[in-house]
Amino acid sequence: MNISQVLKRTMNISQVLNYVTHVIFDMDGLLLDTERVYKYGISTVLKKYGCEYPDDVKAMVLGSQPPDMMKILFRETKLSESGKTKDEVYKEIVDTYTPLMSSAEWMPGALRLINHLHKHNIPFAIATSSAKESFELKTSRHKDTLKLFHHVVLGSADPEVKQGKPAPDVFLVAAKRFDEKPQPSKCLVFEDAPNGVLGAKAAGMSCVMVPDPTVPKHRTEAADLVLNSLEEFKPELYGLPPFEDK
Repeated sequence: MNISQVLKRTMNISQVLNYVTHVIFDMDGLLLDTERVYKYGISTVLKKYGCEYPDDVKAMVLGSQPPDMMKILFRETKLSESGKTKDEVYKEIVDTYTPLMSSAEWMPGALRLINHLHKHNIPFAIATSSAKESFELKTSRHKDTLKLFHHVVLGSADPEVKQGKPAPDVFLVAAKRFDEKPQPSKCLVFEDAPNGVLGAKAAGMSCVMVPDPTVPKHRTEAADLVLNSLEEFKPELYGLPPFEDK
């Protein structure tokens, strides 16, 4: 269901999809424009070993933790014929994209939504598959805005996150770390990756998806709402205060 279909059906927002009290954001490709950097790093290394990085494989990789990502790449490409281990190839990928990571900018509509939620005292957090070092690098120029988040859960580094997306762990951990400890049904997740959407739904949460353009349409169907950009989001669809700058 896309935003135009929802708005047509609800007519002046007379209906609400769900009433939520807390918001959880993915980060890569949703808040920060980092997926293009990851794609560059992965595709560059794969090309070195005579492999392609097609969109269907990228859709599988989106939102995954490093060990899961490498399993996918070795399974879906010819990397297994490279003579390299998963750890060796992963290090090459990281070394390739790391110099570019600190240049990541906010995705369209991200700052507007963050500031709006903060203004109206809606608690919000980040639930990402990132490791600590990677997170610090890509957010190095955005520390002031990050202070507005109640907390951050790093799926690759947090001992309470036993399994990565599409398991629900990172979202459930994020929810219980809010002061109010909301029920999952009162949490709204924003995701760009199919694995993240599946994880949010497995956690029992509502999920708005802003998919990467390469994600096939059938892999967006688990989301409650699909948008082209965070700029299209209507907070009132989830019982949140509407934007004042319409």
